[in-house]
Amino acid sequence: MRILLAEDERDLANAVKRVLEYSKYDVDIAYDGVQAMDRFYENEYDLLILDVMMPRMDGFEVVKKIRSSGSSVPVLMLTARAEIDDKVLGLDSGADDYLTKPFQIKELLARIRALTRRKGEVVESYKFGNVTLDHETFELKASGSVRLTNTEFKMMATLIRHKNSLMSTERLMEEVWDYDSEAEINVVWAYISALRKKLSQIGADISIKAVRGVGYQLVSDE
Repeated sequence: MRILLAEDERDLANAVKRVLEYSKYDVDIAYDGVQAMDRFYENEYDLLILDVMMPRMDGFEVVKKIRSSGSSVPVLMLTARAEIDDKVLGLDSGADDYLTKPFQIKELLARIRALTRRKGEVVESYKFGNVTLDHETFELKASGSVRLTNTEFKMMATLIRHKNSLMSTERLMEEVWDYDSEAEINVVWAYISALRKKLSQIGADISIKAVRGVGYQLVSDE
């Protein structure tokens, strides 16, 4: 699971990053609002943690721009300001939750779990290129269609959510099977191979590229 942390207090940002990475999250840091927007447009994230008082562009403006782009990614606002009006403004701007500094790490982790769990409950179809992944029928559709197994569906959904991003084998294991699964690393290759065949079968204009020793990437063939 990939998180963008936008926090201008560098010591705090780096400390939180270490804790989140210890908890098996992938974390990118932005030190101001403009950098946060750049990171957002460059990558796919499962959660954004935005400080309110950032230079160049504050957190309220960042979340407004993110929502105006059509993104529904969960957003947690992080700030030292505890006034109720600030909390209301943050939520009205499009944030999903609000955490006031100083905070306990266990509370931050609980908020993250709640927000990402809520996101996972939102049922949707995934699209990339001429391909649609239907959540109701588990069909992968382009000029033709084919039905996927549950695990194939979860892996394809993960790849589409992170399209154009390089996904390590370990990260795919985390998102599809969870780290406490008994699945072995080489099982990822078996599912990648199966999905490649099915993408070819339906006439997809996207494909799964492998980067030796690094991971996989879903890209457009155009």
